[in-house]
Amino acid sequence: MAGVKVYTTENCPYCRMVQAFLRKNDVEFEIVDVGKDREAAREMIALSGQRGVPVTVFGDEVIVGFDARRLQEVFGTPAAATVCDVTIVGGGPAGLTAAVYCARKRMKTVLVAENIGGQAAWNWAVENYMGFSTISGKELIRKFEEQARGFDVHLELDSVTSVKKEDGAFLVRTAGGTEYRSRTLILAPGKEPRRLGLPGEDRLMGKGISICAVCDAPLYRDKPVAVVGGGNAALQTAIEMTKFASSVTLIARGALRCDEIFLSRAEEAGIRTLSPHEVTALHGDAALTGITVRDRETGEEMNLDVEGLFLSIGFAPNTEFLKDLVALNERGEILIDENGRTNVPGVFAAGDATCVKAKQIIVAAGDGAKAALEAHEYLEELVGKPTKEPAVCP
Repeated sequence: MAGVKVYTTENCPYCRMVQAFLRKNDVEFEIVDVGKDREAAREMIALSGQRGVPVTVFGDEVIVGFDARRLQEVFGTPAAATVCDVTIVGGGPAGLTAAVYCARKRMKTVLVAENIGGQAAWNWAVENYMGFSTISGKELIRKFEEQARGFDVHLELDSVTSVKKEDGAFLVRTAGGTEYRSRTLILAPGKEPRRLGLPGEDRLMGKGISICAVCDAPLYRDKPVAVVGGGNAALQTAIEMTKFASSVTLIARGALRCDEIFLSRAEEAGIRTLSPHEVTALHGDAALTGITVRDRETGEEMNLDVEGLFLSIGFAPNTEFLKDLVALNERGEILIDENGRTNVPGVFAAGDATCVKAKQIIVAAGDGAKAALEAHEYLEELVGKPTKEPAVCP
């Protein structure tokens, strides 16, 4: 299929997903790196109105982001229902590790994920994963993915729309229209970025507001930007943005909750910090032109002229589609026991979407391995042998 153009940046994980989807469907395409080519960036913005990647263009068709449903409609081919031993929902460290362990146990394994890597792929630098003193999130996930693909794992790039138990099996349906039926299920859907909840936020998303600095940072070269958040991820984003933006302002609702090393790095980088402040309004029609921030102690407001606003205010469990299948806690996290078992026999879970307290890459990977081993043990049980309902953590 000639004439397909994908606008990307070098470190964008969603851009890699679009390219992988097109290659899988034998679609020829041209890659345009808008992080290095400013004229191409202007061309992409003119075509899509977006200051965020990826953007896929084919004739009059403009697809923003990794839109699994639309990509399947335009470029995909109908897929028959697949039957397997285990379906893994999620492609972050937990899901990828589970896939490796399941495949090593000779289980017929399908992994369905909207993106490979999840939050881990958005890290500028990972400094606490054993075996690497420092490694980018992109490179670490590439190693995870390579290992998973080295085994007999069917990896499907699509977003899951529903999961239910039907006729003694688990049925997973995707936005692309594919169905997967399996005897066991491992849930590792991860988390999704929180939003500000302000008027105009949806309209300006990708047009000045971004939730993936790793993806979009090069498009804000020599422009004033702000970063919202007070944790390690926000500080790291603000520090990295000084390599691109003309100025960087960090906005935190309260005291900064980051490691000391990031405080000294932020000071050295000349980042302006507003704390305790919050964003109260967004300005701009076709694109973001500024924001209003309020001092939470005095109530005083002021306007900031910024063209980019990067959100790093935490994550919420991506479990809305699971509430009718497994038990969740008040935060929407999947309740599991110490071995990754949910309240539903045959369903296991791992990663940041579970009730496990530590939300770390290394913890997610370890729990993914545990969930896979439990799924294998479950399959080996004698047919008809009663399964004891597991206890769950509070």
